[in-house]
Amino acid sequence: MSHPSPAPALRAPSVLALAWKQTLRDFRAGELRLLVVAVMLAVAALTAVGFFADRLHNGLTRDARQLLGGDAVVSSDKPTPSVLRERAEALGLQAAMSTSFPSMGRAPDERGGASRLVAVKAVTPAYPLRGQVVVASVPGGAGEPAAGGPAPGTVWVDPALLDALQLRVGDPLLLGDATLTIARLIVVEPDRGAGFMSFAPRVMLAQADLEGTGLIQPASRVSYRFAVAAPPGRESAVREFVAFADERIKGGSAGEALRGVRVESLQSGRPEMQQTLDRAQKFLNLVALLAALLAAVAVGTGTSTTARCCACSASRSAASPASTSWSSPSSGSSPARWGWRAATRSTTCSCGCSPGWSMPPCPPPRCGRRCSGSASA
Repeated sequence: MSHPSPAPALRAPSVLALAWKQTLRDFRAGELRLLVVAVMLAVAALTAVGFFADRLHNGLTRDARQLLGGDAVVSSDKPTPSVLRERAEALGLQAAMSTSFPSMGRAPDERGGASRLVAVKAVTPAYPLRGQVVVASVPGGAGEPAAGGPAPGTVWVDPALLDALQLRVGDPLLLGDATLTIARLIVVEPDRGAGFMSFAPRVMLAQADLEGTGLIQPASRVSYRFAVAAPPGRESAVREFVAFADERIKGGSAGEALRGVRVESLQSGRPEMQQTLDRAQKFLNLVALLAALLAAVAVGTGTSTTARCCACSASRSAASPASTSWSSPSSGSSPARWGWRAATRSTTCSCGCSPGWSMPPCPPPRCGRRCSGSASA
């Protein structure tokens, strides 16, 4: 007569196993799904806002450099000191010079001889370092980016000057002692600025033609600008140049102070640019904060639902401590059919939880709703 083999010893499940089963059960019930979706939406919102803010800030910085005409500009009322030009060359920076002043432009006598106050600007071939000058061949025509400045012997003018002097593209323009040919019309000038003289029609010529005009005399109001820009990956050279220029302007330990010289950059020298960047940064921070608040609300909503279900399960467990029992093995039953009875029972709460334990209904103080469920042996 054969005797049945003894049943295996009963072993309590581990904490990790119970936690994993509870997590899967809650995920299938729907509570963790809402929390996971809320966290995903929060991460996506913050990432999108951060990406947009970074792109917008980079775009504003790029536009600000175009308005400045370079990464940094040394502005003075006399030619740029040679020590600053030599320092920029030693650091490997790109450089461009421009000379601006008001003067009178005049049409030839055969074209009426009319004159008009103009804003003269002489530039080197490397101008501009940041941005592009857009020019057109005819008034109202499509503009195209220009490579460098005007060729020697020619000028680029604003379309308003043609109307004022009754001239056309290709006609000569008298500027001081020189006669220059109008070659192009200026559509966009990136570093024009918003000064008083910017309202006068622009006349742009090559730096090589400036001396021939004879317009610069002692006591003339002339603004000299020396712009520098760093090659890709050499942005630290600009900061080093700005620090060197500030030290020389203040005198420092390098010698006599440079009078009438100032350095303009995104951080200093152009308050309107810095104010624009600061306001944009505050706005982007506000947008990021709003996205974080909405994400927190979404995560809080998902967490509160899960917490209510956990509180409901805990309250039922406390109300009936003896409801969770261990089943004893019976003859002919496999180990998979006996074990912890709570793992084979299902109770569903009207608040959305499905703990899967055999427990009495939820007490009203904890859940506030009725719990309905069915138990299966």
